[in-house]
Amino acid sequence: MILTVTLNTALDITYRVPALRPHSAHRVTEVTERPGGKGLNVGRVLAALGHEVTVTGFTGGATGRTVRDQLTGVVDALVPVEGSTRRTIAVVDTTTGDTTQLNEPGPAITATEWSAFQETYEHLLRSASAVALCGSLPPGVPVGAYAQLVRTARTLAVPVLLDTSGEPLRRGVAARPDIVKPNAEELAELTGTHDPLQATRNARRRGARAVVASLGPDGLLAHTPDGHWRATPPRRVPGNPTGAGDSAVAGLLSGLVEGLPWPERLARAAALSMATVLAPTAGEFDRSAYETLLTEIAVTADATAA
Repeated sequence: MILTVTLNTALDITYRVPALRPHSAHRVTEVTERPGGKGLNVGRVLAALGHEVTVTGFTGGATGRTVRDQLTGVVDALVPVEGSTRRTIAVVDTTTGDTTQLNEPGPAITATEWSAFQETYEHLLRSASAVALCGSLPPGVPVGAYAQLVRTARTLAVPVLLDTSGEPLRRGVAARPDIVKPNAEELAELTGTHDPLQATRNARRRGARAVVASLGPDGLLAHTPDGHWRATPPRRVPGNPTGAGDSAVAGLLSGLVEGLPWPERLARAAALSMATVLAPTAGEFDRSAYETLLTEIAVTADATAA
């Protein structure tokens, strides 16, 4: 079983409009909603790849009930809270393919709720083959929460992937996760350099065993104990990029538990990321496109990263 953690779950709502213009009214042509938050997106993609997945984190209120009602293909181990689960709004301009994202804050988590989650998390870890810690922290959760969760996973010898940003990432990296997967902006904030090669080296020195940086349409850059690689897409694709990084996490984590070598993990992660851009909503991917792209992603050893 693969475990994914989403401390700040969401109901992802996507509006599609013919053209997005500031300061004007819009007629929405299509509305979709899905359970969201990075870890739930990761779990949905892992399940589509054929893995047994359990999802945990916090959920509450009417929005939280909707999230739980719509969960499919995964085991629900979400921890209830008094506050209401947030919503995220993606407005897709169907003419340009551009997406505007609006993210609500999460519910305030009490000390009692945080303690209950930690008990649930440790129990679930005992039957997990790997765990992904994903996304932002809701109000009330300690800024060092991910560092604590990484240490718990390491104590139980469960491989852990961390995908967050800011101070939670900085503290989490110091706890020595097996993989961190920042995007270029998050990596620069963590290390103080905008050179991805130097930044991935610096992130490993801070504690991460392996660093895989998402470079958007330029693919992935990996710095690992086994080598250094770039995964380069064959072309750019139009669409909604929401959830593309989460699909990359699913590719990396599934490759880890299947024992794939790094180049194959990276090809899978990059292909899933691109196929998600082509899908209508986050946490889904275009399977036909994925299967084609998997054969087209170029993964090359990067000697300059040594």
